[in-house]
Amino acid sequence: MSELEVSALGFGCMGLSYGYGPATDRESATALIRRAYALGVTFFDTAEAYGPGSNEDLLGEALAPFRSKVVIATKFGFRNGNVADGLDSRPENIRAVAEASLKRLKTEVVD
Repeated sequence: MSELEVSALGFGCMGLSYGYGPATDRESATALIRRAYALGVTFFDTAEAYGPGSNEDLLGEALAPFRSKVVIATKFGFRNGNVADGLDSRPENIRAVAEASLKRLKTEVVD
């Protein structure tokens, strides 16, 4: 049994930098993520393809002051980090993108 617990409501970060029009400016997006945490959100979802990479970078910076108190989920496995390029789940690619995600998220683990 896992001891991992998250809030009933999570925060999907995709729309901050990808998919729904122009990216939210970094200062506003950071403030929004931190406000969500202040209101009790402890689960944040992102992906290497959102940006690509910029969403993870934003989230890592925004969560840094309280990283140990939240859970981060990220997704990967796209060729060149781009959904349109198709999938690439070769072990060497998974290792490379996981390491890159950890750096962007400014953490040692993805929960």
